[in-house]
Amino acid sequence: MPFPLPPISSLDCVKVVGSFEELILERLSNGINAVCWPRILDGDFAEVINSIGDGDGVRVLEEEFLRSLDVSHSAKAAIDIMLNDRRCLVDLGLDPLLNCIYGYPEDEGSEVVATDVFSFHTDSAQVEAETWLCTYYGSSSEGLQNQEAIRRIDIPSIRAELLKAYGGQDNDEFCRYLTENCYDLHYAAHPNAVPYVFGVGNLWKIAVEYPGSPVRPCIHRAPRPALGDPSRLLLIC
Repeated sequence: MPFPLPPISSLDCVKVVGSFEELILERLSNGINAVCWPRILDGDFAEVINSIGDGDGVRVLEEEFLRSLDVSHSAKAAIDIMLNDRRCLVDLGLDPLLNCIYGYPEDEGSEVVATDVFSFHTDSAQVEAETWLCTYYGSSSEGLQNQEAIRRIDIPSIRAELLKAYGGQDNDEFCRYLTENCYDLHYAAHPNAVPYVFGVGNLWKIAVEYPGSPVRPCIHRAPRPALGDPSRLLLIC
């Protein structure tokens, strides 16, 4: 029998806020590595997806294109919400993207550690940074509490396989190899771990791994689509 998904308000690592202003001001620190502004959004996002049409990969949705869609008043309201969210983040000096996601590239399974977005992972940067995201339509991302996961490179059998592929000693050069290939950013869930769902419409700010970060990075993954699932509307920054 599957575990019930925990509500985000019950998680020690997640802070729930009530406005965009609170979302901006809330610091990622003291064990809080994700901040969520829960929202129920008006507008017909399904019509927006249908109007965009078929495709593959990830399509960036520019404002001019979205405004050109011949859609109903309700779908225009959905477009206004997405563009307003984007504008709010631009006003913070960020560079957000609105995407229609038909699918992501996936590792073929030959690698010891899969490094695609369907694997639990953390984002990383060389300077102070945060990741912002919102799913407007389709399946949403999932998160995992840090104590419920282990880095894949810290699992002895996986580290041994990576060392064999590297063909050298387990030293500083090997550690650089792990970092250069992003192996150090991917995690395995503990057997009884229960992911939490980011949800549709909610705007999130999550912690990134960078030098001097006061909090552990947020472990998350993109939803793996099932056959027949709709495309996904996503804001990402």
